[in-house]
Amino acid sequence: MQMPETARYTALVARNAKQAAADMSKVLNEEIVEEVGRVERGVVGGDDWGLFSAQFLRRHGLHLLATTTTWFFLDIAFYSQNLFQKDIFSKVGWIPKAGTMNAIEEVFRIARAQTILALCGTVPGYWFTVAFIEFMGRFWIQIMGFFMMTVFMLGLAFPYHHWTTPGHHAGFVVMYGFTFFFANFGPNSTTFIVPAEIFPARLRSTCHGISAAAGKAGAIVGAFGFLYASQGRTPDTRDRGYPKGIGIRNALFVLAVSNFLGLVMTLFVPEAKGCPSRRSPRRMCPRRRRRWRWPPKLN
Repeated sequence: MQMPETARYTALVARNAKQAAADMSKVLNEEIVEEVGRVERGVVGGDDWGLFSAQFLRRHGLHLLATTTTWFFLDIAFYSQNLFQKDIFSKVGWIPKAGTMNAIEEVFRIARAQTILALCGTVPGYWFTVAFIEFMGRFWIQIMGFFMMTVFMLGLAFPYHHWTTPGHHAGFVVMYGFTFFFANFGPNSTTFIVPAEIFPARLRSTCHGISAAAGKAGAIVGAFGFLYASQGRTPDTRDRGYPKGIGIRNALFVLAVSNFLGLVMTLFVPEAKGCPSRRSPRRMCPRRRRRWRWPPKLN
C-alpha cells in the first residue's frame, strides 16, 4: 500500500497531467479533463532548478538555513528538558531522591510529575497553536515561543539556589511548565509546519527532511550534552562514573542561550500564513505594497 501523491505534485513535478486529472476525478467523484498546456506553462519558465543550484541558493538558501538552525536549537533545549525532568525535579525537591524510595514508588512519582506537567503545559500549548496559528501566523508564534522560553529559562537559572530551598519548588515547577507550554505554543509546533509550506513542491519533502535531521542532531546534542553538563563540580554533587560538569544552574543558562539563538534565526524564517501550497513556486505569496516589512515574505 502506498499513499498517493497530491495532484499538484503529479502534474507539476511528475508532469503527468492525465494521471493527476484521474486522481482528482476519483476524489471529487466528477469528470476532470487534463489541461496539458496549462501544466506545461506551470513547469516551464525557469522553475525546474534543483536543490544544489544557484537559483535555489538565491531564493531559498537563507530559508533552509533558518529552518534547520531553528529546529536544531529548539531540540537542544526541548529534549534536554524532557529527558532529564526527573533529575531536575529531584534537585529542587519536588521528587524525593532515588535512594529514599523503592522502585515502584519512584516510577509512580516520576510518572505523576511528568503527567501533571504534560496536562498543564505541553498539551494546552499544542491546542493554543491550533487555535491561533492562522490568526497570529507561524512567524510570530515561533518568535513568541522562543522569547518566552528564553525568559522562563533565565527565570529558573538566575535564582536557581532560591528554587532549591525548601518550600519554593512549586514556583520552579510552574515556571518549568511554562517553558513547555511556550515550546508547543511556539517553535515545537511551527518548526515542522513551516518547512512543509515555504519550499517548492518538488523540493519540499527534501528540505523538510534536512530541517528535521538538523532537529534530531540538536536532540542528540541536548540529550548527551545536558547529561554531562548538568553534573556537579564536586564528587558528592554528580552521579558516579561521570566527569565534572558545570551544574544544573549553568546548564539552564546554556539552554536559555540555545533558545535565544533560535529566536535570532527565526528572524530569517518567512511567514507562510495565507500562502496556499497550490501557488506556483515562483510566487507562493502575493507581493506587499510596502517596501519594508517584517517578517520576510517569500519571493
